[in-house]
Parts: sequence; structure tokens; C-alpha cells
Amino acid sequence: MDVIISTNKKKLDVDFIHRFLTRSYWAKGRTKKEVITTIENSMVFGVYLNSKQIGFARVLTDYAVFGYLMDVFVIEEYRGNGYSKLLLKSIMDHPDLQGVGRWMLATNDAHKLYNQFGFKAILDPSKIMGKTLND
Repeated sequence: MDVIISTNKKKLDVDFIHRFLTRSYWAKGRTKKEVITTIENSMVFGVYLNSKQIGFARVLTDYAVFGYLMDVFVIEEYRGNGYSKLLLKSIMDHPDLQGVGRWMLATNDAHKLYNQFGFKAILDPSKIMGKTLND
């Protein structure tokens, strides 16, 4: 099977991405317009198996100091085949991201996967602050 990881935004199946995200715990209610906006304003990674999109991730970054890994997924029927690891390796090895010194992400359930790529719990979470639209 031929697996390709691509940063070409034109190859993305936006309907596929939107369908998955609105079923996820982190993006319920996200509109298709919002998905399109996030794609336009992020570095994206599509995962394709025999030309069919099976996964996605995006990085919000300044390409120099900070990167936030978001919306990472491989659809259920293709999990357990190493595609998520291949996706993360492609992101971490991407030439445009080699200067990024601080990475962040949020997850409820994939700590083991991200640990393999150097992610760990923040030592002092009291320093991290956030704000949401409804705060």
C-alpha cells in the first residue's frame, strides 16, 4: 500500500476533514467555514493511502519559535498500522519546522503516541494560561 504525507492544501478533502472533526471530542460544532479558515491559516499535513485521504493534522506556527499541533487524526479503520507515527514523523522532520523550539498540543487520549516524539506533560502548568470565546 502506498502511503503519502502531503502539505499540499489543494489535495485535502475538506468534506472528509469536516465530517471527522465534528465527530471528535475536540471539534464538535466546528463549521465547514471554520475548518476552511483553519486550513488556510495553518501548515497542513494530509495522509493518503492509495490516493484516498485517511488522516490529517495541522500546525499553527511562526516557523521560528513556536508550533501548536492540532486536529491530528487517522480515521478509525486505518488505526493500528503506524500511519499516525508516520504522520508525526513527517511533521517533526519537515524542513520548514526545524527551527521551532517550543511545541505544544492538547490531548485526552494519545499521550503514549506523542511521548514517542518528545512531547511530555508541562512541568509547571500554572504558567500556562488560556482564554476561550465564552470566558
